[in-house]
Amino acid sequence: MTFACIHTHTVLCDGADDAETCCQSAYEKGLCAIGFSAHAPVLKKTGIQTSWNLGEERLGEYIESVLAAIKRWEGRLPVYLGLEVDFIPGLIGPADRDYRDLGLDYIIGSVHFVIAPQGKILSVDDSAKKVQQNIQDGFGGDPMGMVEAYWNSLESMIPAGGFDVLGHPDLIKKNNLELGFFSEDEELYRRKTASVAALMARAAVPAEINTGGLNRGRTRDCYPSLAFLKLFREQGVPMVINADAHRAQDLDGHYEEARKTLLAAGYTEAVLFGGRKNGRAIWTSSAVQ
Repeated sequence: MTFACIHTHTVLCDGADDAETCCQSAYEKGLCAIGFSAHAPVLKKTGIQTSWNLGEERLGEYIESVLAAIKRWEGRLPVYLGLEVDFIPGLIGPADRDYRDLGLDYIIGSVHFVIAPQGKILSVDDSAKKVQQNIQDGFGGDPMGMVEAYWNSLESMIPAGGFDVLGHPDLIKKNNLELGFFSEDEELYRRKTASVAALMARAAVPAEINTGGLNRGRTRDCYPSLAFLKLFREQGVPMVINADAHRAQDLDGHYEEARKTLLAAGYTEAVLFGGRKNGRAIWTSSAVQ
């Protein structure tokens, strides 16, 4: 099977390595392409200060670093410029017009934050201790309140569009290994995953099978879990394998497990990104066997 990774973070957001180091690693690992997807700035639009999003003042530096890598690796390794853009209803999302002027090859649409009933914006992608505190502060200690808010945001983001890949579709489970704060067998959870799969089928864009939780020891399986992945398969949603790499060494981390999970869900192929033409992302198929 042919592999690539278009979900890659560098030192300019929360990654450990620079673009050149990542490209060299991708080349040595035999990947057919690499794409960079820094966490887009959020402070100006949302007022949120994080340690993992690009600072507003570093967006240009990030773009220039990837464009330089594209030139350096021309003829040896396809390199693509992307962003991972957060969706927070009413504040920020992949469909925002300003992203269209950046010359991006693609956008990964992701939910990392939820809005609690009292209006607090809280992260679902943090340490277990911090997420547990967020559940207490924003949802009165009810973890299913945060879970439902996460799925509600995904259900809003998908029809809003503007993204080319759905990022880590069930990120909400990231701390479940440590906290055990909900069951994926809950009726609400099963209903919401089925809804998201149906919405993705109508959106006609790929979702990713993301090995980032495995690479960082935060999950026992990929995003999405096998049961959720089977729903995507039933709906005919294309899947792209990504490592969500924050270190160059993880660019193909746990890809064999991702491949086997796709097979277990009934997929016979994944898709590979091939650039952008006439405003549309180009995807080609790669057999999973």
